[in-house]
Amino acid sequence: MKLNYLFPSKYKRIGWFIFIPTLIFGLFTIIFEYEPEILDTKVFAIFIDEFFKEDRLLGMLDNNILNEILGVIMIISSVLVAFSKEVNEDEYISKIRLESLVWAVYLNYAILLLAFLFVYGMSFLWVMIFNMFTILMFFIIRFNWQIRKLKIKG
Repeated sequence: MKLNYLFPSKYKRIGWFIFIPTLIFGLFTIIFEYEPEILDTKVFAIFIDEFFKEDRLLGMLDNNILNEILGVIMIISSVLVAFSKEVNEDEYISKIRLESLVWAVYLNYAILLLAFLFVYGMSFLWVMIFNMFTILMFFIIRFNWQIRKLKIKG
């Protein structure tokens, strides 16, 4: 079966090489609220909502761009890990890939549904921020777990 929507298998290793340090550094920046001053800059924003000022569309805003840099790198690297072919990609692995993706979507939205019901305020904002990344992480974990089980079994 020809799969045109997957990256070549070599990109998985590149993705892992970028993903793991970015994940560790990203968690470090969140836990310790690390924002180096060198990354403070003016950025273009589509919607600006500042405290004690009027909301506006389109403009420049002072921001530390570390979170944005890490978010972009995290998304790109996790997409490379998640959607690169296996070396021996076949129809059974495609089936595992599809089942893992469906499983990840169900789990992600179950957690989001619980968050809507039981998490409020700024804590909910954190849930939404993490939710951007968890769907791919759940997929990566489940898919690799299933592939590992397949290799051990066979």
